[in-house]
Amino acid sequence: MTALQITPLAPEDRLSWETLARGYKAFYKTEATPAQYEASWQRLLKRDDVYGLGARLDGQLVGIAHYLFHTGVWAPRYCYLQDLFVDPALRGRGVARALIHAVAAAARETGAQRYYWLTQDHNHTARTLYDKVAQFQGFIRYDYAL
Repeated sequence: MTALQITPLAPEDRLSWETLARGYKAFYKTEATPAQYEASWQRLLKRDDVYGLGARLDGQLVGIAHYLFHTGVWAPRYCYLQDLFVDPALRGRGVARALIHAVAAAARETGAQRYYWLTQDHNHTARTLYDKVAQFQGFIRYDYAL
């Protein structure tokens, strides 16, 4: 394996990004319209409210991380890793770990007091990694339909 590179998503990543984003959405059994993919891509490129990183091997985009910053009552800045996805054929090679660490570096750079993410309880493969790089705090998420 050549050296892994983590960089911000760039315009030339559009098609590869959507392939990975569709894989992410399929894993979580959620759907998005073509217009939603395009709007999300444009927001990621603007980098003023949400951010995207890409992991590259041999110049090919093989993993993505989407994150954002928000305020809270108890601290002025938190970092939330919203999406993390690696090409299934390349899992277990440190790509997800590298993306997690790259977002952590961005969180530190901006002075965030907390960096966190969510996953489903049955996502055992991801949780094996998450248990190595972070602490499970026992929270359970509820979604209220709007």
